[in-house]
Amino acid sequence: MTKSTRAGLGKVLLCWLLVLSQLSAPAQRLGGQTYTDPRLGYQLTYPSGWQVHPGNQNNTDFYAGESWETAAAVVTFHLRPLPDNRKDLNLLRAGQPDSLWQYVTSLPRARVLSLTEHDAGRAQQLRYEYAYDAPAPAGRTRVIGRRLWRNGYEYCLEYRAADGPADRFRDAGRQLVESLRLIEPGPPSRRTALPAPEGCDDKFYGIAALRIHDDIWEDDCRTIHEFSSLDPAHPPKVHRQVLPFQSYALAKGFDNCLYSVTKAPTNSPEYVYRYNPATRQGEYTRWQLPAQGQGGVWISGATDDRGDLYFSTTDGNLLVRVSPAQNTVATVWSTDPLRRASYFRSLGFAGAGTHANFCFDADRTLYQVYSTDGSLLRIHLDTRQPAPDILPLDGLPERGGYSGILLQNDELGNRRLFLAGPKAIYQVDLEGHEVAKVRRGVYTDLAGCNLFRQPPPPEAAPLPPAVVPWRGRVLDAATLRPLPRAQLRLRPTTARTDTTFAAGTGFRFPARPSQAYALQLRLPGYLALDTVLLAAADPYAHDILLRPLAVGATLELENVQFARGQGELLTSSFPALDSLAALLAQSPGLTIELRGHTDNVGDPEKNVELSQRRVAAVKTYLVKHGVEADRISGIGLGGAEPKASNTQETTRRLNRRVEFRVTGIR
Repeated sequence: MTKSTRAGLGKVLLCWLLVLSQLSAPAQRLGGQTYTDPRLGYQLTYPSGWQVHPGNQNNTDFYAGESWETAAAVVTFHLRPLPDNRKDLNLLRAGQPDSLWQYVTSLPRARVLSLTEHDAGRAQQLRYEYAYDAPAPAGRTRVIGRRLWRNGYEYCLEYRAADGPADRFRDAGRQLVESLRLIEPGPPSRRTALPAPEGCDDKFYGIAALRIHDDIWEDDCRTIHEFSSLDPAHPPKVHRQVLPFQSYALAKGFDNCLYSVTKAPTNSPEYVYRYNPATRQGEYTRWQLPAQGQGGVWISGATDDRGDLYFSTTDGNLLVRVSPAQNTVATVWSTDPLRRASYFRSLGFAGAGTHANFCFDADRTLYQVYSTDGSLLRIHLDTRQPAPDILPLDGLPERGGYSGILLQNDELGNRRLFLAGPKAIYQVDLEGHEVAKVRRGVYTDLAGCNLFRQPPPPEAAPLPPAVVPWRGRVLDAATLRPLPRAQLRLRPTTARTDTTFAAGTGFRFPARPSQAYALQLRLPGYLALDTVLLAAADPYAHDILLRPLAVGATLELENVQFARGQGELLTSSFPALDSLAALLAQSPGLTIELRGHTDNVGDPEKNVELSQRRVAAVKTYLVKHGVEADRISGIGLGGAEPKASNTQETTRRLNRRVEFRVTGIR
């Protein structure tokens, strides 16, 4: 096979043999509107002119047409929870591609155009395209779809419309399906949580400020609520009245124990109390904090990246560090560093709210929350240098009362900021400055430390697969029935060794990713196929069509092209014409009629003349390559027999073609 032949054929083959199907118009990026559903965790773009039809809470339809009931094309999104016995599985390895293959090939006159699987680690997906005979009135139907599996859910997006060249919505539908992407947060994960690495776990905690006693709300500040960063909106586990004193301050150590100190304004040294949520047991430590100062109260606690515990007083003037590893207590500062900031006067006036509730970031930045409006203040712990500005947050309730702040990693390692507000806990997107309410409740302080958990050593990048299975069937192009007697020969274009095997009811071939293969397909009574396959990077499947050689059968000469508006053949046409000449040489009793067609643009009489000249050019080429002239007749039909709509270029180009009709077989 020559280099020019491979180039001409290879570009129409990527993962499946497009040379076997009708050529579709080149994809054009279509404008559209973005549709986002953060609750279900997906986003897509639907084309201009399409409409949205909401279904139930897990279904949405996008359609083209005047109404959903009479839509010419529909793309349906569906989310469903996986069964409990499959929610933790990698469904690609658990046979989902086989299940889809068996389902599609069981449909009437089904043809698999593509079926490609991809494992992205956290999510897996199948892309597929097939056609089948649906019950009336739908008739022949094309389906283009994607199925993705994440966190114990299946996301499915499918395009459905009538199959055939008249389907003017296919490109738009394919682009809509391809535009689907999964976003956060989405529904809460249903997968069984993996054991946390050694060190700080994913749980975080809050001191409940209030409780109901005898149907009356009263101060609590001794009960601790336990949350999971995987789903902080879920009702917390309650550790009721486990502190021996009322407290505003809570820190979580790397040992997953909680540390607290009394809120009483004693102005005397106070011991730190340790509570173990796993055993529900507590005890005083030997660590003693210094006196708070006149009128001072320990208001907040936090943990840094080294596992040290910190406690701050109400006015921010006293910050104390407890180092469990060294078993020491030290004063970090005794004057609030924010006093050096130009904006401090707007915070520290008489009667203003406190700004001493704090937490740490991984870069040793101390974040404080201004209780009046929830704005954030920042100080670098090592340099004691305050940030030059205040970071406001949009979307928080205007009423003051922000009393706790915590930076925590979610299950994907994304940094999340939680604020304890006047009546609820809020989650803040620091990049987009967006705020979402997590759950109701009043808390004096929040504590967690998984932001500083050391990740496990990275695994070596997986090696690309040595081979990827290519699966398919050989089908009769007219009846779409399998041809088990067909013989396939595959050879890497860089080698000389062939692999020959029978198609059977289905074949499976181990292809090397991105390797080009020369493919030959032979079966008596059918048009031989010689083409090039470029293997995909992932396992995939598609069916191959063989065109029958029966009297009256009309077959298109694909890739036969001419100079625009002229009768001269382009060199890219030679491989297809060489294949036809070889067929005629191998079947001396075969006679054909060449049939030329144009679109309807221009003068009809000139179009007939142009089609006649193109038929003559094809006949001349075949005769020069050894075919007897009397075995070839020809007719130019101009635009009289269109195979697709002439209203737009994407389908009009399908009408510019040359076919041959079998007129005799001996």
